[in-house]
Amino acid sequence: MRRHLTRALDRYVLAEFSKIFIVTAVGFPFLLVVTDLAENIEKYLNRHVSTHDIALSYLFWMPDSMFMVLPAAVLFATVFSIGALTRHSEVTAAKASGISFYRLVMPILLGAVFACGLDLALGEVVPITNQRRSELLQEDKAQQGNARYTFAFAAQYGRVYKAYELRVDTGMIRSLQIERKGKGASYPTYILTADTAKYDARRGRWRLGAGVMHVMADSGPSFAISYTGARDRYFTEQPAEMMLKPPDPHNMRYAELTRVIQATERSGSDANLSRVERALKLAVPATCIIIALFGAPLATSTQRGGSAYGVAVSLATTMIFLLLIQLTRAIGGKGVIPPDFAAWVPGILFACIGLVLLVRVRT
Repeated sequence: MRRHLTRALDRYVLAEFSKIFIVTAVGFPFLLVVTDLAENIEKYLNRHVSTHDIALSYLFWMPDSMFMVLPAAVLFATVFSIGALTRHSEVTAAKASGISFYRLVMPILLGAVFACGLDLALGEVVPITNQRRSELLQEDKAQQGNARYTFAFAAQYGRVYKAYELRVDTGMIRSLQIERKGKGASYPTYILTADTAKYDARRGRWRLGAGVMHVMADSGPSFAISYTGARDRYFTEQPAEMMLKPPDPHNMRYAELTRVIQATERSGSDANLSRVERALKLAVPATCIIIALFGAPLATSTQRGGSAYGVAVSLATTMIFLLLIQLTRAIGGKGVIPPDFAAWVPGILFACIGLVLLVRVRT
């Protein structure tokens, strides 16, 4: 009899949690879509983007908008489901039947674990859907011109291209410098300069004009080699690729970010922001579980003000969480604190508060 009661209660609590979680997880992104559409519809129509493509682009934007919202959805679902059980004395009835508060919230923790897994999956899907959205809204075409002047472009293998002028229509570069940071005798640092470079569309590589290659070894003498023409097998980026802005770390998958971080650090550049974004791909989903531990004991106090109190507590907590994410992203990106740790600061803070509330709750 006791086991049957527990199973029925588990199903009931999980059902209440799931209904609120689904409504919140879909409702919040929908509000973001409406707000963004109202702000940018004129810009999209000026680019002659069809209404079909605009509507489809927002469908592809849903995973990105849901990624940051899921912890908030878990919080709302936890606060309102436990709050309703508390107001209707169902928590008291469960305790009277010998079911502790910790056992009562186990279905909610199970739901939070599911939300965590869903958020991890969304983090890997977001770069793909954002790229498709960018194509539909012609974002790359809007940013792209025909020429670019005095710029640096971070490429693979820790290489950085610096150029005075790039022309897409002719596939020409004037005053090119290629830098690669290395280490050891087998992978030395070098700087390669060329007066010009011409893109060979048939072979997908660049033909370099006259220039000099400076090799700077860690041990042993450095030397320079002059040449009248050369081909660089690693210089395969198309002219149009170098016209675009560097990819946003947020729009890269975890493995891609790892490769970019390694290449950036080999080139001697700062990879702190990329490190923070990579850590957030794990920290934000993990917050779904942490926020459930935080919200469950907090929800027992919502009976004081009813639904309005629950909404106020949930919204305030969500705003604080999002502000902390932005704050720690900026601080970690600047290297004030270790970037891999910065992403976990909001989760750690909420976990500490949640553990204190859990200890103090009456079971």
